Amino acid sequence: MAEEYTYRIEKEIDVMAYLQNLRYALDHGAEITFQKKRKVDENRDERFTNTYTMGKLFPNENPADALRRELKTLTVKEYLRTVKDTRLPHLDDMREFGKIYPENSEVYIKIRVNLLNTSGFIGHTTFVMSFHYAEKPFSEETFPYA
Repeated sequence: MAEEYTYRIEKEIDVMAYLQNLRYALDHGAEITFQKKRKVDENRDERFTNTYTMGKLFPNENPADALRRELKTLTVKEYLRTVKDTRLPHLDDMREFGKIYPENSEVYIKIRVNLLNTSGFIGHTTFVMSFHYAEKPFSEETFPYA
């Protein structure tokens, strides 16, 4: 089976620009789509699923509200890599981040921002594929700009 994804490390300035655009879009009405249940979770330890992680970290919050707030706090130091889905090459690239929460809870985050409207950020969607506890611990080498 062919590899479904290709990976690359973007330049630091490009990641900073991406994060700036993400914050702007989130501050100006970009919709958040969150995958609570994923096919890959069927055979995964529940502790490493989106639903479990969101329930533990933000038990009394609407997931979209919590994600909007949390995505706006991402920094270039938390950037892991950029992912191209070769099965769906027409879609925008995904970005992966790693964030440390209290009690050393490491959370893996994978997002895609779909640009649906070129005249501004209205109508854009932030698609959160992954927001779950990391299955493998992060290391200093994991973060290219730490």
